[in-house]
Amino acid sequence: MKRSVENYWQEFLEAAPDVAPDTAYQVWYFGNTHEQARGLAELVLAGKKTATASLLETNKRQPEKAPMDDGYSVVTDFEGKPMCVVQTTEIRHLPFGEVDAEFAHDEGEDDQTLESWRRGHREYFTREAAELGFAFDEDSIVCCERFRLLFPK
Repeated sequence: MKRSVENYWQEFLEAAPDVAPDTAYQVWYFGNTHEQARGLAELVLAGKKTATASLLETNKRQPEKAPMDDGYSVVTDFEGKPMCVVQTTEIRHLPFGEVDAEFAHDEGEDDQTLESWRRGHREYFTREAAELGFAFDEDSIVCCERFRLLFPK
């Protein structure tokens, strides 16, 4: 783990005395490009993005990246520079075709409509599944995660 992430976590702990110093946390970034990682983290910082989605099958294959109930995360840019700390508040598992407009809106991306969410995520999940060696379809289970921004305030 990068020293900058450890230092950032310590800054967070100093600002959040109710969080135990030995609390576990994950480190990850949004998407799979420089632009996505930074742009989506900036939406979190702006208060526009309060949710994210991942494929359950991806989480099974990469458990270190799978969201955890009430888990803490240091979200970084693509290069690993810390951008914020979030805490998971809800995890729901739904078939892709059952993800609703409210969740799509809370992801904060594009025009925040269900249609644009489905279009963008269908493309992203199809590419990701192919890279990891499985197939994505409308029945694939999506992990719908909600979170709250804790740091910086």
